[in-house]
Parts: sequence; C-alpha cells; structure tokens
Amino acid sequence: MSELRTELAHGYFTSDDKARMDIDTIHRWLSEESAWARGRTRETVERSIRLAHAIGLYAPDGAQAGFARAVTDYTLNARLTDVFILPAHRGRGLATGLVRAVLEHPAVATVRAWTLSTDDAHGLYAKFGFIVPEKRPGEMEWRRPSPPAAI
Repeated sequence: MSELRTELAHGYFTSDDKARMDIDTIHRWLSEESAWARGRTRETVERSIRLAHAIGLYAPDGAQAGFARAVTDYTLNARLTDVFILPAHRGRGLATGLVRAVLEHPAVATVRAWTLSTDDAHGLYAKFGFIVPEKRPGEMEWRRPSPPAAI
C-alpha cells in the first residue's frame, strides 16, 4: 500500500505510513503526558496503531509532531482517539489539518457515524460538524452527510 501524504502549512505534513511513525515518541507522550492514556504500555500503543486507522503528523524535518487514530470497522462507525500535537509544534493550526487527514482519508470514506471524547477541544471538533449529545458533555458525535440518492 502506498503512503497517503497531505501537505500542511509551514512544511508540516500528515502520513498514513505506519512504518514512518515514531512509536517511542507516540508512546512517551501518551503514557506520560496525556490525561487519558497515562501508564499505557508500549506494547499496547504498538498494537493500537497496528489495528487502527492511524495518521502521523510530521515536522518539515520528518520528526513526529503529532498523532491521531480512529478505532473503526472502516465501513460504518469510527471513534476518533489519541489525538495530540507535541507542545513544540502547537499554535500553527496543525490539529485542524491532522483531524481533517483522519476524517477525509479514503479508507474511511464510507464511515458515517463518528464519536470521540474530549474535555477541552470542543472548538476544534466543532469545525468539522461534531456536536455534544444531550447529557453527555465529554462526548462528541458527527454523522457524515448521506450521499445524494442515485437518480
């Protein structure tokens, strides 16, 4: 399978090439810095990447700058998770490009129902149409619009 790469501002880019992903960096950030994956083992991170729709964000020099993955059946449903931008790369609008790369990837083009959990990034996901369901403030959901009916 060939790499799907998306060019972003400031020389940054996203890639779906799992061989390019710096597992040590991803594991370190998730297990030591994130609020939701603290203590996650390296083996768990490796397996979660291998079995999911994963997209890496890279600096102009190719270094890992961020990451996101979706747990999905690649057909109908997906849960966006583990989205992060490393602190040195924040403030450039890269999170929007990273999330867009996940949602618009051809591998998930038929996925209609998306969910995610967030405590502080509602504004980012709202840009893509995610809404907060009633009585579930830490959750967000989005339904991809139905394709037009064939005539």
